[in-house]
Amino acid sequence: MRAERVFAYGGAAGLLGDLLFGDPRRGHPVAAFGRAAGAVERVLWRDHRGWGALHTVVCAGGAAALGGLAARAVRRSPAASVALTAAATWAVVGGTSLGREARAIGGALTAGDVDGARERLPHLCGRDPQALDADGIARAVVESVAENTSDAVVGALVWGAVAGVPGLVAFRAVNTLDAMVGHKSARYGRYGWASARLDDVTGWPGARLTGVLAAVAGGRPRGALRAWRADAAKHPSPNAGVVEASFAGALGVRLGGTLSYGGRVEHRPVLNAPGRSVEVADVERAARLSRRVSWLALGVCVAGRALWSRRGKS
Repeated sequence: MRAERVFAYGGAAGLLGDLLFGDPRRGHPVAAFGRAAGAVERVLWRDHRGWGALHTVVCAGGAAALGGLAARAVRRSPAASVALTAAATWAVVGGTSLGREARAIGGALTAGDVDGARERLPHLCGRDPQALDADGIARAVVESVAENTSDAVVGALVWGAVAGVPGLVAFRAVNTLDAMVGHKSARYGRYGWASARLDDVTGWPGARLTGVLAAVAGGRPRGALRAWRADAAKHPSPNAGVVEASFAGALGVRLGGTLSYGGRVEHRPVLNAPGRSVEVADVERAARLSRRVSWLALGVCVAGRALWSRRGKS
């Protein structure tokens, strides 16, 4: 079976598995990778970029190598290749869990349970929830849904289309390393530099595809593209700025502004200034847009893989 068909069938099955079952309840492969990466960090950690780069190579390179070995072991069996691709896709994407957490927080806010929403917010993002009111929590959720649509779904599908199972697992490995050590802190300012920069590189195509698809699927294509052009570059992240601005324009809301991470206050630029303030009802709208973008991304990636394969044979 051709590689493009393996990805098409396996990717669709994996995304459907995520839709039906969500993340594995126990023994999640990403959690296992996180534990392994933590063990490597305990051995390698030095306050030095070079040691951090070695950590990134060992962990992300090791994940990609294992994915490659698994794909090679089943390459003679089309059914096994599809099954492996489906399993890898299901393991690395997290769209259903993303939507579930967003809706749980939105439901608490709708019921007037702001304290309950604050308690659940750390499951979705690293914001400090205690100083946030209902609308502030809703804004944090919409921003997290936008960013994680790219990080947890679209980016993985892009690299799956490019490199199959190794691409899927390598992208998730890099993204996980960035979450673990890629943030600015006294411990990780140097050690996590390589993971953070590699995450920026690998996330670049997925973020742009997410932005385009949010414009297509959000009902306000001009507003989404206008917000992208005007505001994305103002964001401190080269990738999150694109997806958050596009979602803001597609939903007709304002994102950005003052926020707090780990007691550190940041004043981020406003994205889509002409939009209105985020309301609780926008959480559900963002979750629905994320789902539409995810399935459109699968179609685009499958079509792109097929076109590339045909071009290579012509």
